[in-house]
Amino acid sequence: MFLLGTLVNGLLIIIGTLLGKMLHRIPENIKGTVMHAIGLAVIVLGLQMALKGENFLVVIISLVFGAVIGEYFALENKLNTLGDWLERKMGSSSQGSISQGFVTATLIFVIGAMAIIGALDSGIRGDHDVLYTKAIIDGFTALILTTTLGIGVLFSAVPVVIYQGLIALFATQIDQFVPNLLMDSFIKEMTATGGVMIFAIGLNLTGLIKIRVANLLPGIFVVGVIVTIMYYYQLYF
Repeated sequence: MFLLGTLVNGLLIIIGTLLGKMLHRIPENIKGTVMHAIGLAVIVLGLQMALKGENFLVVIISLVFGAVIGEYFALENKLNTLGDWLERKMGSSSQGSISQGFVTATLIFVIGAMAIIGALDSGIRGDHDVLYTKAIIDGFTALILTTTLGIGVLFSAVPVVIYQGLIALFATQIDQFVPNLLMDSFIKEMTATGGVMIFAIGLNLTGLIKIRVANLLPGIFVVGVIVTIMYYYQLYF
């Protein structure tokens, strides 16, 4: 079943959120320090990912064009609007901001190499080990995030399942029309580009700055376009 890893990932996010909700009576000073600690860890993770690219010019161009596209379509505003709608449905008594929890958790869980590589492994080889590992990490992260950001983290399981599920479904046929060399190049540059976004999320979590990270997401697709053009240019010219 090519969706097994994705479904386990979504389930552990939900379980982690529910456990985090049970532990929400944590003093505010502890919550603040924990959130800063998570932010610093996310910054380091993003930095590690960003340094794995082979052509940083691709990363810069992808982020610039991705930012233009994201700002034009106001992706972060749309995500926040969805989060606000969820917050109204849940009622104002919910602990934490559902909008903030939903957006922050969604960005952390969706951006990154593990989501794409794991989903590709599930679809191409039926190997779910990467997504199982990601599921455990996401579950613990969801638990910690929920203690500070509230129940909104739970709803991030939906875009995670849809995103990874679509990649896994696509991957069942991908090896028939995408060369391995092209896929490897895409994963490397996508990892670096996603790493910069993860770095930005970490800065947001520490409260040092507010970057509209969701508006950078189209950069991932721009990476695919640039890498594809470069691959076929080198192949034929």
